[in-house]
Amino acid sequence: MTYSKVFPLNTFPAHKYVVTFARYQDKWLFSRHRSRTTWETQGGHIEEGETPLQAARRELYEESGATEFTITPMFDYWAGDRTGSAVGVIFLAEITQLGDLPNSEMAEVRTFGALPDNLTYPEITPFLYEAITKGCP
Repeated sequence: MTYSKVFPLNTFPAHKYVVTFARYQDKWLFSRHRSRTTWETQGGHIEEGETPLQAARRELYEESGATEFTITPMFDYWAGDRTGSAVGVIFLAEITQLGDLPNSEMAEVRTFGALPDNLTYPEITPFLYEAITKGCP
């Protein structure tokens, strides 16, 4: 079982991942990976030399095609289980313009009025979604 916790922004001195909850036309935007039938937020590993904000901007474009948006760091998170853990930054994006989905691992994007049922990370995403909608921590 995976556990998640949220913390104030910059609680951790280093981050490994970014997760972005994106809004587009007053709905939540989720992406579907080419090799899965489930939905996920945009995000991923922070690359060498990138700041969390740079990684979040890059991942949002690569995984949604967002070309015009504002993006705000909201809080840090920790997720882990018996085999390991990771820390990252949660972002909130307001997208005003979507372009074509770049040629990447994502097959499509779709908007939802709430959290979709069929999630890629069903143990983590609902917890983080609740935190982002409440503005936690």
